[in-house]
Amino acid sequence: MTRPLADATWPQVEARPRQVLLVPVGSLEQHGPHLPLDTDTRIAAAVAHHAHESRPQTGLAPAIAYGASGEHAGFPGTVSIGTRALALLVVELVRDASRDWAGILVVNGHGGNADALRQAAQVCAQEGRRLVVHHLHTPGGDAHAGRTETSLMLHLAPSAVRHDLAEAGATDPLPALMPRLRAEGVRAVSPNGVLGDPAGATATEGARLFQGLTRSLLDRIDDEIR
Repeated sequence: MTRPLADATWPQVEARPRQVLLVPVGSLEQHGPHLPLDTDTRIAAAVAHHAHESRPQTGLAPAIAYGASGEHAGFPGTVSIGTRALALLVVELVRDASRDWAGILVVNGHGGNADALRQAAQVCAQEGRRLVVHHLHTPGGDAHAGRTETSLMLHLAPSAVRHDLAEAGATDPLPALMPRLRAEGVRAVSPNGVLGDPAGATATEGARLFQGLTRSLLDRIDDEIR
């Protein structure tokens, strides 16, 4: 049986294939009035865990639970370490983990982390270390704390979803919102923090979305270990 690194002993790790180490990366940021602050981390960790169980060549590191979430700073509870710190954290993790693993695959659950992970990948490539970044993406999904993430959380952690507080936020297409969002933050375009509408979210839809996210990650893993 495969074990996440946090549950394993060093002889157990030494005895198993060590081709790819999965590292979930999320955030601690507002997700509207109805979803928990660690929504991105929970989703990324769950997808990585499911993939790890299906691929014994992988390891599973504990999730990095803080990300670059400056755009959500207008909401209490959001804690962001920023792009520079996240990039450095990932680079140092890869530098050390590369002693034992042929490659590191980051499973990213928060779009705001993209710049940091791109910078980290550039540094690692220059140093000859293997870092692959896989961004979780749901085709056709809404941007933040809407139907997509609410459905996923209803599947993964239904008791954490406050259905009675769920409400629509800014429903304009994200490209139309981005100029003001980048300049003034999410609260300027959505007072409740939601970019989308959670109406109609179901656990059944969440299970289907989760299956798609997991399949995409497994395909990426198979490409890396082939």
